Amino acid sequence: MRKMINLITFVLVSSCSSMQKNSNIKIVSIKDVNWEKLNPARGDKSPQAGTLWGDRKGDKVPTGFLAKFVDGFSSPPHIHNVSYRAIVISGLIHNDDPKAANMWMPSGSYWTQPAGESHITSAKGITNMALVEIDSAPYLVRPIQEEFDNGERPYNIHFNNIIWRDFGENQIVDLWKNKAGIVTGSLLKFNKELNLRTKKSKFVIIQGKIKIREEILLPGSLIEASTEVTLNGKCLSEESCLVYQKSDLN
Repeated sequence: MRKMINLITFVLVSSCSSMQKNSNIKIVSIKDVNWEKLNPARGDKSPQAGTLWGDRKGDKVPTGFLAKFVDGFSSPPHIHNVSYRAIVISGLIHNDDPKAANMWMPSGSYWTQPAGESHITSAKGITNMALVEIDSAPYLVRPIQEEFDNGERPYNIHFNNIIWRDFGENQIVDLWKNKAGIVTGSLLKFNKELNLRTKKSKFVIIQGKIKIREEILLPGSLIEASTEVTLNGKCLSEESCLVYQKSDLN
């Protein structure tokens, strides 16, 4: 069973101003996401998948997609051909070794799953959804008979174990880095305003209702900046809003 760990890291980002609607900004609202079977071989038992960027079934394409599970879902033990990183958006999700006791992770929790490692995924709740991110498609499900060790080790971070760092009036925690040691994913937490100047990045709403200019976006929605931009968002929820920031570094 994998151990819980705490991350204490920080990404430097400057702040300011408001987002403009132009060709450098792309918004994909959760209500406009197209859903299909994540694993067609399982038929009606398959989770649903909705692509936010890339192509889950493509060739060597970095991809981010939403995975949606019904209440009581539990997969058989399996492996994947590629490693993935994931963040819980809603409901409770368990992802671990097939023999591990259930550790239910709520919204804002995150985990990694190395390619080739046998595991199961389970969910409980009315709505269970996670953001899944891979560096290279296609994303495939394989039987445990094809299990292999790619040298990576998984981790599960429960939301209650996150150690946040102050970031102006808000808070931030780094989730993962690339092979060069550069932070490529961070989680931002704010209660009122999020003012952020950023280079080429993607933002996925994890928790809360956020207003971007006149548009109100719900969890699972994507804001993508193709160049350096300045974003301003307002949290409309009583609880904190969470936004995942992915830096598009090659």
